[in-house]
Amino acid sequence: MSQKNIYVKNMPLDRAKEKWNTALQEINFFNSAPCAKITVEEALGRITGAPVFAAHSSPAHNAAAMDGIAVHFADLASASEAAPVRLTEKQFIPVNTGNNLPQNFDAVVMIEDVHYLNENEVELSSPATPWQHIRTIGEDIVATELILPVGHKIRPIDQGAMLATGVTQVLVKEPPQITIIPTGSELIQPGTTPAPGQIIEFNSRILAGYLNEWGAVAKGAPPVSDDKEKLRASISDAVQSNDIVIINAGASAGTRDFTSTVLAELGSVLVHGVAIKPGKPVILAIVENTPVIGLPGYPVSAILTMRLFVHEMIFSFMDMQKPVTATTKARMSRPVHSSMGQDEFVRITLGQVGEELMATPAGKGAGAVMSLVRGDGILTLPAGSEGVGAGEEVAIELLRPLTEVQSTLVAIGSHDNIIDVLANLLHKGSQAVRLSSAHVGSMGGIMAIKRGETHFAGSHLLDEETGEYNISFIKRFLTNIPLQLVNLCHRQQGLIVAKGNPHGIKGFQDVADNSLSFVNRQNGAGTRLLTDKTLRDMNLSPAAINGYEHEEYTHMGVAASIANGSMDCGMGILAAAYALNLDFVPVAEERYDLIIPKEFLEDDKIAALLNLICNSQEFKELVSTLGGYDLRDSGKVMYEQ
Repeated sequence: MSQKNIYVKNMPLDRAKEKWNTALQEINFFNSAPCAKITVEEALGRITGAPVFAAHSSPAHNAAAMDGIAVHFADLASASEAAPVRLTEKQFIPVNTGNNLPQNFDAVVMIEDVHYLNENEVELSSPATPWQHIRTIGEDIVATELILPVGHKIRPIDQGAMLATGVTQVLVKEPPQITIIPTGSELIQPGTTPAPGQIIEFNSRILAGYLNEWGAVAKGAPPVSDDKEKLRASISDAVQSNDIVIINAGASAGTRDFTSTVLAELGSVLVHGVAIKPGKPVILAIVENTPVIGLPGYPVSAILTMRLFVHEMIFSFMDMQKPVTATTKARMSRPVHSSMGQDEFVRITLGQVGEELMATPAGKGAGAVMSLVRGDGILTLPAGSEGVGAGEEVAIELLRPLTEVQSTLVAIGSHDNIIDVLANLLHKGSQAVRLSSAHVGSMGGIMAIKRGETHFAGSHLLDEETGEYNISFIKRFLTNIPLQLVNLCHRQQGLIVAKGNPHGIKGFQDVADNSLSFVNRQNGAGTRLLTDKTLRDMNLSPAAINGYEHEEYTHMGVAASIANGSMDCGMGILAAAYALNLDFVPVAEERYDLIIPKEFLEDDKIAALLNLICNSQEFKELVSTLGGYDLRDSGKVMYEQ
């Protein structure tokens, strides 16, 4: 890099940012945050450095969900008000909420519905259903399921979820270390009464507060007097142990402003002076591969300049997208004039007047701290603007409250383990798209599309007459909605069985002949339809399958029921069996598609999703590790209307 010390009085803001970003790329500043493993207890507020998966299921055992008695539901099949059923002490066991369900019992009756005849005998006047009032293993989350994606800020509920599923340590990104060096012989510490010519040094506290709020670890250094050699020593020491160094004051061209000279001697000054107001005399430099920013001495100038040049750097260091600041429309209560040739940032107060949100300038002085204390937002006047007139509608960047606009992609429909892979990949890096998914089955997804509740729906509905997936259902239920049907994968469906297949299950006939317990999927699920078709093809009645009415809402839920010994088998995908180290009896390969309304195809979030599916080698490699998937048509449009 050039060693020249330059002072460009009116470098445009866009040009200054471009030059700065190029320099940061050259020193590999972006995505350079190291990772460290810490305990979950100390991880609050930290950023995950890798996806977090459940170590075991939660709850880890079948548990009573109510105070009452554990029973065999079959014993109460005939119970009614007219003919109550009596149970003896061997037929029931008292349980409290959270108790482990006694072995071989399969239902809980609430204490309110229990009539004790004596200590060892009860009378019940209504039947029980299988697994009523029981929290089954994995009801909350199943082992190996994604808890948190990479780049996620850990909340208290996230800590609880990790601990509940056996995760006690988590890999987190280390935030950038930043030192703020205040300069000026006139500076004194807070708590001291200033003599004439002295100034209480509070800027470093403000700047460190913002930096820490943005996710950095920032601290102020002792003030450095107006001495060139002392400033040189302070900067040289700071760049050795920090990721970013900020110098406050000394950025102008006064006789005691040494910052630009010292930085040019120690490293390279990229920018000195930007066409912004307030904040013009900013310095952007690199010293020993460490970014050094010289901020103006006036507090408002320093804060606004730091927001422009440092805020985004913190997130780039952590490989995260800077949160989008909330904005609103407001009408100016009076005109604001601006000098052309520089971007101007005007502090604004807001007030609701009738039905109009009105904006009023809060003060323009670079040293007017209270203009930011009282300010509700910032009005940006571009370099080519002469100002705005009274009554003109303007866009205001909100400061209070500062609402983060979250980018969330909603998925409602059939469950598949690939959705977890996509959720993690979408959340990585600068994309920062959050994927929120609800598993309600393929038909539930189609209805969500019809009601306009989701960006896309996963579906694998087989039309028995045509042998085609999804298209006939779309034509029937989504006739007037322009959409694309995009293939995600082909996948193996079959019977998930215990490791080693102890019952020797080869198919549904074995399940029926041996009265083995079966866990089904809910009505409307594509897997349920495949199960029903398979049974019809074999001339087997659902009544012949023990547990046909016992439903789970995800493939992992089915697999968990087999893994915990509650059930002998269930229909699901190979990936679910693979995840929980179970065996698998293939039944069919099926096609799993995404239904995407055309109105969302231009949405950045959908574009990011499709880009991953079509172009990401990492996506393909991760899916290949799940087992049971074929991506031969992944990303291909299978149908359009």
